[in-house]
Parts: sequence; C-alpha cells; structure tokens
Amino acid sequence: MQETRLDTARIRAGRRVIDPIFLDTPLYRCEAMEPDLGCSVSIKLETANPVRSFKARGTEVVASLLADHGPRAVVCASAGNLGQALAWSGRGRGLDVTVVASRFAPAAKLDRIRALDARLELVDGDFDMARERAAAIARHDGIRLVEDSLDIETCEGAATIGLELVDTVPSFDAVLIALGGGALATGVGHVVKALAPEVEVICIQPLGAPAMTHSWRQRRVVTTDSTDTIADGVAGRRPIPAVLDDLLLVADDAVLVQEASIIAGMRMLLDHAGLVVEPSAALGIAAILEDRDRFAGRHVVTIVCGSNVDMDAYNRWVGAAPIRRSRPSGLT
Repeated sequence: MQETRLDTARIRAGRRVIDPIFLDTPLYRCEAMEPDLGCSVSIKLETANPVRSFKARGTEVVASLLADHGPRAVVCASAGNLGQALAWSGRGRGLDVTVVASRFAPAAKLDRIRALDARLELVDGDFDMARERAAAIARHDGIRLVEDSLDIETCEGAATIGLELVDTVPSFDAVLIALGGGALATGVGHVVKALAPEVEVICIQPLGAPAMTHSWRQRRVVTTDSTDTIADGVAGRRPIPAVLDDLLLVADDAVLVQEASIIAGMRMLLDHAGLVVEPSAALGIAAILEDRDRFAGRHVVTIVCGSNVDMDAYNRWVGAAPIRRSRPSGLT
C-alpha cells in the first residue's frame, strides 16, 4: 500500500494514552437485522462512552500531547461531537477549551459541550463557517487550533477502532464507515488496508452532503455551496486536500444514500438493536438498504459512530419511518 500520513506504530502507541473507557468498544453480530438486510451484520458500537461518539479516541491523543508539551489553550470547530470530546479530554488534563459551532447544531450537542466546561461560541452559519472562525481565534489568541481530520492525531485516534476490528474472529468481508471530514474513514481504512487488505472499505455520505464522495470519485477536491441533510455530523462542504489524498489510498468505494434510507436505518437500529443513534451512525445500514444485492451473503461490519441526537427531531424522523417487517423465510 502507498503511504498515507498515518503510521501504524503510532496508532498502537496511541492506545496507551486513550482513557480505556473509550477502547475495546462492543462488537457483536446483530442477527435481528439480518432477515431485512440479507447479509450478516456486526455492529461496532462507539456510543457507549461519556461523550457518546468515537471522537474522544482522537481528542485523547491530542490532549495528551498538549498536556505534556503544548499550549494549555485549544480551540476547535465542531458539528457537536468533536467539541464535546475535546471538552471532555481537555477538562481531564487541565486544558482551556473553546469550541466554535453553528447555532443551528442540535441543541443536545451544544448543551453537552457547555456542561463539560468548554467555552462555546456560536456562528450564524454551517460547520465550514465555524471552521473559519476557529482558525481566526487561534491566530488572534496564539492558541492551538485542533482541526478534525487534518490533525493526524484525530485520524490515528479513530484508527484504533481499526485495530480492534482486525483482531476479531470471525473475519468480515466489508466495513461500512460514515464519511464526513474523513478522520474515521482514513483512520480505520489505513489499519484495515495495512493489516486485512482483503476487507472492502466502503465510505458512505448523504446525497445532501456529497463533497468528499465527489472528491474521491474525481480524485480532486470538489466543494459544494451548501448541504441539505439531517446527518449534521458529516455535513461538510470543503474537503481537506491532505485528507482526500489519504482517503484515495484506503477507500475501495464511496457511496451516497438518500435521507429516507438514513431514517429507515435509524429505525432499524432502534427496533432490532435497541439503539438510539444520530443520523450519521445509520449511514452504513442505509447503504445496505439501498443495495442489498451488493452485500447479499456477506459479513459486514458497520461502525455506529454517534448517538448525540436531539430527541424531538429523532422522534419526528423515526416515528414517521415505515416499520420493516422481517421475512419469515430468513436470508435471501
């Protein structure tokens, strides 16, 4: 494999500085979903932790380095999950954390950032506008800017999920990864392609936020003017060139899914796995729903990456979703 920015030895070392509460997350086969999906499905559950997403794996690495020999103040832009994770990791290491987010981000995510003692600044725009404001704060105040996916620590923290996956028995055929800024996809993808190259790495984005997928397909950065999706955690408009370069080396495919499929995936995870998840976490199930033939008879792992969701919105989406009944004949 050509070289990405990531290093497997550093990833293994990163496990030693990540709070064990975020490591060795549950991985289990969810047979209840299989009659409707037509394939074996295992869930890697990244929501059973204090920040309810995978993001703290990366922020633990960042905060550990800063606590040892870096500035004591940091700022990041966030759709909600990174900010909560950085606030948690920073609070535990005595860092002064500022998070810039869109005022239109889910209230539940913003409330949890505040509860973790971070300073929260809101902008009247989307995540990319928050990213611009965070960079301006970092320049003005002379503090560390933590940029998700660009900062290699965020990718290599997420990559520890890949280490846990490739150590599993039995093996799996494909891993389905939500694609936003790219930290999760490039991190897990790097480890899988390095240690289990036969496994297919498939990244999924919503049709309403397709910038990184279009960029992957065209092998160049493609930006969009806006996004239109309930999956706020992956709704970026401007891919980072260095992250795209890594993604091109580790992803076997990048696919787009419809909003209705995302909602149906959320409903399936509730009905069959008892999981309340945010839309980004249902992208893998949505991809199977839209292309059952592709996955028929295979063993697929999907990473359930976050559960920070506004419950009023969740109830509106999932309450209106059709109930998918299992076929008594079993797998087809």
